[in-house]
Amino acid sequence: MPPHIKSAISNIHPTVVSKYYGCGLCVPDLLDGTTVLDLGCGAGRDVYIASQLVGKDGKVVGVDMTPEQLDVAKETQEYHAEKFGFANTEFHLGKIEDLDKIESLEDNSVDVIVSNCVINLCPDKEAVLKSCYRLLKPGGELYFSDVYSNRRVPESLRKDEVLWGECLSGALYWNDFQNLAKRCGFADPRLVEDAPITVENAEVQATINEAGQGNLDFYSATYRLFKLDSLEPHCEDYGQAVIYKGTIPLFPSGWSLDDHHYMETGKVFPVCGNTWNMLEQTRFKEHFEFIGNFDTHYGIFEGCGTSIPYQSATTGVSSKGASSGGGGGGGCC
Repeated sequence: MPPHIKSAISNIHPTVVSKYYGCGLCVPDLLDGTTVLDLGCGAGRDVYIASQLVGKDGKVVGVDMTPEQLDVAKETQEYHAEKFGFANTEFHLGKIEDLDKIESLEDNSVDVIVSNCVINLCPDKEAVLKSCYRLLKPGGELYFSDVYSNRRVPESLRKDEVLWGECLSGALYWNDFQNLAKRCGFADPRLVEDAPITVENAEVQATINEAGQGNLDFYSATYRLFKLDSLEPHCEDYGQAVIYKGTIPLFPSGWSLDDHHYMETGKVFPVCGNTWNMLEQTRFKEHFEFIGNFDTHYGIFEGCGTSIPYQSATTGVSSKGASSGGGGGGGCC
């Protein structure tokens, strides 16, 4: 965990921290002054981390369906306001597939939406993604971690209560997720990192095997989905490039957009048209120099394929920290 996140957590009320049930951390870079929405915020740990990162000029909104968890988050709002030196959080009770019922959440009002292993538990994932697209400002992004599979989980396993409790039965087949995201307006989902999920529970593995699904694999993956009308369905080559200035806080030497776009400071980095737009039409623009334009099209980027994108599917290890390498089969550029 990065030192600045550890520092932020040390400022959070112990009761909030003790009631955190997420898997890891899901916070993107460059949040100062932004409006952030946390889906499935629970007792508010990630909300209060983001609260410190967005600062006094930003805002963080948490939504959760569990009253007991939200009570903890709300009861500690004053504590955190005093600790941080400002109050910039709000919490709402509701299901993440019913965000339209929360009146204060207006269309095109949110810069970043985060979620940590919650969407897989939601039966209507399409409603969630459509609402996210509606709420995001142009250039905003959905940045979230969840559970995925290498094939579709059969109905018998999706109804299994034990697998549901292990957050496995609701896992989306990776290609169904890609298609769903595109159908909801997110034209080019970008994988940030992934890791294989090892089923440690013998009962769960036995259930999977007895269903004839011994080759069903699960992965934890973080994606970023930008709301940009300019994105194309595939990664097209226009002969463009960018130069990272080294100015994003905490990343003076280089910065990763996703699992196969690690850009060293000062080095010319060729990009497809979609990557160009993800940098030029978002909060990252001032941190890059842009070379070229869209005048000439040179075809699709070689390697913009359709195989499973998770590096961990072939290596068996987490892709975290491997962004300077090649990326999975679904990659581009």
